[in-house]
Amino acid sequence: MKIRAAIMKVPRGHVSTYGAIARAAGLPGGARLVVRTLAQSHGLPWHRVVAAGGRIAIPGEGGLDQRFRLEMEGVKFSGKKVRMKEFEYKLPRNRATKQNKKSAGSRQKAAANQHKKRES
Repeated sequence: MKIRAAIMKVPRGHVSTYGAIARAAGLPGGARLVVRTLAQSHGLPWHRVVAAGGRIAIPGEGGLDQRFRLEMEGVKFSGKKVRMKEFEYKLPRNRATKQNKKSAGSRQKAAANQHKKRES
């Protein structure tokens, strides 16, 4: 899955946000899907993905564990937030997905037109 691949690109000592991972996977607005993927998948560096602005969104001990793991990798915090200017890893946006959606839409229209021609 593209979400897993995007998460795996975040290097040790850096973080990315749920929204940035979603955009890199070609799913703008898919931050909740990233959260779901992290919750259901094993072996991902889940601790390197934080909420917008560098906030740790996991409540309780899970959030403390996330902060501990990030600090062990050298990530620094200002209060409760990661210092994003220093430690955010910028993933490239997946623009091919938008083109593929347009192409798919064009193909569907062409197929519908051919179907109408056959019925006539």
